[in-house]
Amino acid sequence: MSDWLSGWWSLVHCGALLVAMALSPSTYTPDKQHAVALQICQTAAQILPRFILFSALISLVLIHIVVVTAQSYGLSQFALGMVVRVLVVELLPLSAALFVALRTDIAATTEWDAMPQDAAYAPSRVITTDVWRQAILPRAIAQSVAVVSLVTISGGLALFLGYIGVYGFSPWGVGSFTRTVGQVFEPIVTMLLGLKTALFALAVGTIPAVVRYTALVDGQHASSATLPGRQRLFIVLLAIEILSLIAAFF
Repeated sequence: MSDWLSGWWSLVHCGALLVAMALSPSTYTPDKQHAVALQICQTAAQILPRFILFSALISLVLIHIVVVTAQSYGLSQFALGMVVRVLVVELLPLSAALFVALRTDIAATTEWDAMPQDAAYAPSRVITTDVWRQAILPRAIAQSVAVVSLVTISGGLALFLGYIGVYGFSPWGVGSFTRTVGQVFEPIVTMLLGLKTALFALAVGTIPAVVRYTALVDGQHASSATLPGRQRLFIVLLAIEILSLIAAFF
């Protein structure tokens, strides 16, 4: 039990240090700005096309199922609201976080294993050194930015496909569409969606890096921490999703 609590405390502590470094103006010197921008571009180029295709296919299938089912029960007026609520608010943010975490896991593990040994096995205060700022922090920021970007783009795409699925290509449904979307995105739902997306991005950006760092400090290879890191990340993402559902519906 003590080891379990110690592991989670180390996760919180080192994650907070990473967040502090990300928010520190001294982090963003010209060379480090270039490293961050490069990681963001590489991560987006690697993930964005695949996830957009995935989210489009899932959206089309779910929209068709919801619309056909609603029409068969005479509930067509509720179809769009259900599509927006299920896809944009609940399903796509969680899918984006999982997709980014899984797609960037292998590349991040390779970078960690290639990190100089004196930096990897040094005490936890080394997390503030240039080695961490140059090699680890840019990827953490890129993963967080990727989550926010994918949630935003896939959400907009799902809204567009939802309109097409319900109204077709007719422009006469715009008024009803905007009214329905406005009813779904009431202030509490919008606030919860933004907070949930931010927490997803924070978890995906920090948890895998912290778990690998802990493994290196313990004298292990970063690759040995891949499965524990995924487990902890999944637990945190699931907890965030459950809490957001509780806040929204209870």
